[in-house]
Amino acid sequence: MAARATIVGAAGFVGGRLRERLEREGVEVFTPAKGDQTLFERDLGVVYYCAGLTADYAQRPFDTVEAHATLVAEIAARASFERFVYTSSTRLYDAADRGSGDMHEDLPLALRPAEPRHIYDLSKALGENIALTQMTGRGGVARLSNVFGWRDGDPGFLSEWLVAARGGRALTLQSSPHIARDYIHVDDVVEALIAIVAAPEPGVINVAGGALTTNAELAAQFAEEGWRVTFTGQANPPAPPNADIARLRALGVIPRSVKDVVRGYLRTEALA
Repeated sequence: MAARATIVGAAGFVGGRLRERLEREGVEVFTPAKGDQTLFERDLGVVYYCAGLTADYAQRPFDTVEAHATLVAEIAARASFERFVYTSSTRLYDAADRGSGDMHEDLPLALRPAEPRHIYDLSKALGENIALTQMTGRGGVARLSNVFGWRDGDPGFLSEWLVAARGGRALTLQSSPHIARDYIHVDDVVEALIAIVAAPEPGVINVAGGALTTNAELAAQFAEEGWRVTFTGQANPPAPPNADIARLRALGVIPRSVKDVVRGYLRTEALA
């Protein structure tokens, strides 16, 4: 593990957890605030780029482009660093041709410039391109699926569900039992980011659980442990594409099953 690291976006969910892990292992971690020009005046060591917008990208299109691509380009052009890992998203597969099964990292992406929602996809794809082509072989990309945790304030549907489980055994959720997602715990994401840095030529890596899990399946897990879960909706949208994680496994990172993680949580921390 490198002696020096920089986390862009250390105040966020993944970046904050990564910072904790690196500092526990004795790494000197620099966490620049937005607009900090010392980013271009010092040796950054290994850069973990965890900045980005998720829920509010449509309301903040220009901030989205800046966070996903503009600052990445500035770092590539002006900064001194050893390695660079860019956190992207498996959301880029949403419009891809699903006839080929699980989404492999080398599959072409289907991006539509006239689609407003694709400002997220296009800006992430541009950030990926800069990391892979403009950093003289020092850049890699981690495409993250649905990351969850259970600390107060951890974002995402499953995170909020797990936090709510500490407040009582009867839960009513504003969602549908039919919705499926590919979940990965934040600690497994951190493990993956560190492994990507150590890989000589990582390219693009899907950082995902590798399997879709429905809300109904998770609710059954909760029921086995003594919780009762009720959903307010019955929407049944098409399942999202599933990410192939063979490359992630080849790095030695084996994500834990979301059901196993949830079971362990309900038997321990949810009861504390």
